[in-house]
Amino acid sequence: MQTAKRLEGIGEYYFSQKLREIDELNKQGKNIINLGIGSPDLPPHPEVIKVLQEESAKPNVHAYQSYKGSPVLRNAIKDWYSKWYNVTLNADTEILPLIGSKEGIMHICMTYLNEGDEVLVPNPGYPTYRSAVKLAGGTCIDYDLQQANNYEPDFDALSKTDLSKVKLLFVNYPQMPTGTNGNKALFEKIVAFGKQHHILIVHDNPYSFILNNEPLSLLSIDGAKDIVIELNSLSKSHNMAGWRVGMLCGAKERIDEVLRFKSNMDSGMFLPAQLAAAKALSLEEEWHNEVNKIYNERREKVFELLDLLNCTYSKKQVGMFVWASIPSKYKTGYELSDEVLYNANVFITPGGIFGSAGDNYIRVSLCGSIEKFNEALTSVKQNINKG
Repeated sequence: MQTAKRLEGIGEYYFSQKLREIDELNKQGKNIINLGIGSPDLPPHPEVIKVLQEESAKPNVHAYQSYKGSPVLRNAIKDWYSKWYNVTLNADTEILPLIGSKEGIMHICMTYLNEGDEVLVPNPGYPTYRSAVKLAGGTCIDYDLQQANNYEPDFDALSKTDLSKVKLLFVNYPQMPTGTNGNKALFEKIVAFGKQHHILIVHDNPYSFILNNEPLSLLSIDGAKDIVIELNSLSKSHNMAGWRVGMLCGAKERIDEVLRFKSNMDSGMFLPAQLAAAKALSLEEEWHNEVNKIYNERREKVFELLDLLNCTYSKKQVGMFVWASIPSKYKTGYELSDEVLYNANVFITPGGIFGSAGDNYIRVSLCGSIEKFNEALTSVKQNINKG
């Protein structure tokens, strides 16, 4: 049986492959310490779990749900955006709950892209942007994010290129994998660029609460709704990655357009999960402070690990990863990643999976206990020649 042409050039997701390899190494007795994937290892707030348990026990919550999500969840998202981002949204028309924001990336591409349409994607950037564009029939146009420019797009250079076929621009601040935070001046430039060139801006915003005291939404910029749609998620901010609860926010017209596609793809989320998510969104600053205290302690351990590997990095990064430049003795981050994996039984992510601009970098996840990081430090000290 031949697969569809749309799968040509689309490989299996890197982490899907790597986890199988790690599983095989573990079966050989290697006991690999995985510092690669950003899957929160901490639980949600106990009250969130309590809501899920109590609501799941009710007999009337197991039916198909609204394609637009529960009004309880939509109103919780509205209040959350108002409280933390100072963004006013209409809960009925400007919010679309998603089964995780990753599906939203695909929904957006399928909603707007025709064969031959072009999309500006960050390099380095989240690999799903590229695969979703290709699966929808679009063409990826990389825009490089360089350390010398604080990993911000070079809008002057982009404006001098042929943008006539470009329909979408993916941006992501706090940026993954580089950890670069967003700011109002940058966001104003992004909105202005989109308006000038009639390009829909897709802002992917799942990391704004991790080690970041000033969460920022691109929708907070004046006039942003005219040209911006924003994806957000509870996966990182509320330790609910496996719950698959995300959201798309933007103008009513955009929400209605994406819903035309989404409503043909799924039948909504389990209602108790939506109600528990609404509870999570009502948590106060104390919750985020407690989570970030843990991540900050872990980040110090990652800095120690990177120092052992003679990598260079910025301590101003936010989010749940640390992005670091590799020593000149290694040709690529893949080479350093493999050496650490096969010699020290520690997996760290090569930057090249995020695009060619990441070839000389690695990324380390903060999703692991202090004990795990200490084990990794000990193993690297004993098994990696830093000369």
